[in-house]
Amino acid sequence: MRILLAIGAGSFLGGIVRYIVSRWIQGLLLTAFPFGTLVVNLVGSFLIGLFYGMFERFPFLNAELRMFLTVGFCGGFTTFSTFSNENFQMLRDGNFLYVGIYIASSVFLGLLATYMGYLLTKLLQQ
Repeated sequence: MRILLAIGAGSFLGGIVRYIVSRWIQGLLLTAFPFGTLVVNLVGSFLIGLFYGMFERFPFLNAELRMFLTVGFCGGFTTFSTFSNENFQMLRDGNFLYVGIYIASSVFLGLLATYMGYLLTKLLQQ
């Protein structure tokens, strides 16, 4: 039960932070391209890599904290369903170039950000 509460609390906080960060970034840029969601997904990918690297390095950290940060916070913070909907809207509007750029950059840069977060924990070990 404690793990479920940790996940729920993390998801609650992650969703709020996602909304604030995404809106703020999108408000800075006057474009139809969904930079706010892209940045949130990239930051979330980096964080989940960082967290998993941290838990590998410090296995004594408890399961509730692991679930709070990874499944909860990162799950609430990242926005794959929003990503899918935004791609659908751009396809519907005929913005095929934006769809290609958005999907390719999200996948490639997301994987790169996850690796960089994980790598950072390895570099800090030395």
